[in-house]
Amino acid sequence: QVQLVESGGGLVQPGGSLRLSCDASGLAPGYTLNYYAIGWFRQAPGKEREGVLCKSAGTYPGYSTDSRFSFSRDNHQNTVYLEMKDLKPEDTAVYYCATDPSGLCKSNWNNEERYDSWGRGTQVTVSS
Repeated sequence: QVQLVESGGGLVQPGGSLRLSCDASGLAPGYTLNYYAIGWFRQAPGKEREGVLCKSAGTYPGYSTDSRFSFSRDNHQNTVYLEMKDLKPEDTAVYYCATDPSGLCKSNWNNEERYDSWGRGTQVTVSS
């Protein structure tokens, strides 16, 4: 099973930017993260976990809940990123990445049951 580790979280001032990383290991021989759809989720204190964006494998499209957030990947390193800009205090949360083995983000992309591997999350705190 794929193991995922998020990093890059921390304390940032409102209006600032962060890039979160999600590193994968344990991939089957010949596979890279590019074969998977990747979901980024977050869970704020006292709230349920919610989807932030989903990116399909290859060049297929995905979904995003906020134009301030974008996705990128480094296939050679089996790492994907969540780029966040113009951060607000309400973005404070633990952020998670997850893999969807179907490879495609569909209309129910934020249904957590679509994802078979999850990282443990990285804390993002937006505060002055």
